[in-house]
Amino acid sequence: APCCATSILYCCSQNVLEKERRGDYLGKTVQVVPHITDAIQDWIQRVAHIPVDGRDGIPDVCVIELGGTVGDIESSPFVEALRQFHFKVGPGNMCIVHVSLVPIIGVVGEQKTKPTQHSVAVLRSLGLQPDLLACRCSVPLDEGVRQKLALFCQVPAENVLTMHDVSNIWRIPLLMQSQHAHKTILDTLRLPHYAEKLDMHTWKTHIADRWDNLKDVVHISMCGKYTDLSDAYLSVIKALQHACMAAGMKLQLTWVEAQYLEPEAKEEEPEKYEDSWKNLRAADGVLVPGGFGNRGVEGKILAAQYARENKIPYLGICLGMQVAVIEFARNVLGIKDADSTEFNPGTPNPAVVFMPEISTKHMGGTMRLGARKTLLQSISCLTAKLYQKEQYVDERHRHRYEVNPQMVPQLEAAGLLFVGKDETGERMEIVELQDNPSDHPFYVAAQFHPEFKSRPGRASPLFLGFILASAKRLNSYLTSRATPQPSPMSTPIKPSPATSIGLEGLSLSGSGLANSTSHSSTVQHALFRGSQS
Repeated sequence: APCCATSILYCCSQNVLEKERRGDYLGKTVQVVPHITDAIQDWIQRVAHIPVDGRDGIPDVCVIELGGTVGDIESSPFVEALRQFHFKVGPGNMCIVHVSLVPIIGVVGEQKTKPTQHSVAVLRSLGLQPDLLACRCSVPLDEGVRQKLALFCQVPAENVLTMHDVSNIWRIPLLMQSQHAHKTILDTLRLPHYAEKLDMHTWKTHIADRWDNLKDVVHISMCGKYTDLSDAYLSVIKALQHACMAAGMKLQLTWVEAQYLEPEAKEEEPEKYEDSWKNLRAADGVLVPGGFGNRGVEGKILAAQYARENKIPYLGICLGMQVAVIEFARNVLGIKDADSTEFNPGTPNPAVVFMPEISTKHMGGTMRLGARKTLLQSISCLTAKLYQKEQYVDERHRHRYEVNPQMVPQLEAAGLLFVGKDETGERMEIVELQDNPSDHPFYVAAQFHPEFKSRPGRASPLFLGFILASAKRLNSYLTSRATPQPSPMSTPIKPSPATSIGLEGLSLSGSGLANSTSHSSTVQHALFRGSQS
């Protein structure tokens, strides 16, 4: 997928172009500097006023991530925009954290500082001086290495953070706290009074320690088509981890390449075919995530069929819901040529169709996106019990195709119930088997992406239900739940004790200017103190 930087740059360029067409520049030559860089700064200031932690009012701090590598042409407009922005807001209103890799070379185990020295030198040549260095390394930095980096990068030694490998990612905030990073950041932003309010006890005990102490294993098979790059499913993986933490289960995730479940693979790749089916059959639960294109779709349909017929807990997301519908139409309704128009435009029995309001000519920026209401059709459905809502749920979407509404009556008559629909009642959002939860332990699929709203300490209800069913704990969990409560007028995300990092009264907003990887040697994080006026 294109990185965020490309999208933001495109939006800023479009904004500049519209201004030029209106005559806002009075015939001046439109250039990257200052017009594009000004548009980037305007975008930062706009999103800096949008809270992301569920609190009201203007945020105190905006966290900006500029990914990529310093010196690359792709990030140069953003680096220049941040340089100008830093100059405009002045001292005490921006804190720059530079993330860099400190590799260990050879059997001697020497930690090498040259990559960090070089990246900081390039960053400084572009007009940005880091306030903190976050040094990634497999082991803690030696004190001599820390002092060397401080000397050559012109950063105080106490501001050189060692970000070594830890048992789980939720220990990173604890690692930063132990090195007083929060105090340095808040002092730089002239917000020192918040530093004393930091309480990480709940985060440590309920999240970091809890994850390390999980013992009971639940085996989940994820049937996808991008399994060579696990980051493609990162949101799904995190949602599974959040659900396992809430359920008290240790996640064992097995990747199943969907195309190797198909009959053709038995002849062409017999070993991969056998291994894929072995992994699928060994799973406590089967998850089919979203995706695009027809490669591996028949394998996903087979995975949905296996889970349905063998009463294995199944969770389908986006395309995972669509293949569940296709499978049911083929094998229960007997419509053998049922298919999606995405994969077979000429199918005589489309179970999944292109949404009529979406452009068929443009692929970019034409999907049904964002948070939308899904109206629950029954208070007794499994989804309502998991969400504890009786009217609707709010979840985020990202799709172009939908279940064919003309086939819905046949599907529901045969036992595949659409328990969630959009506000028009024409677009299917959530599907369950009629006998849930008594006969099939869990067979639920959603057109939306519940993983996008999952958080540590606040697991997605569908993911939690899926993990509990896979661990054979769902029924006991449901019996302890109260009757679903009326949905409020809105369902904003509110910080919970387990998700808050304890900075009482400090509100945040955030933006990403480019994608990055965990081992990038030149990722910058800028924390901008928002205006209260």
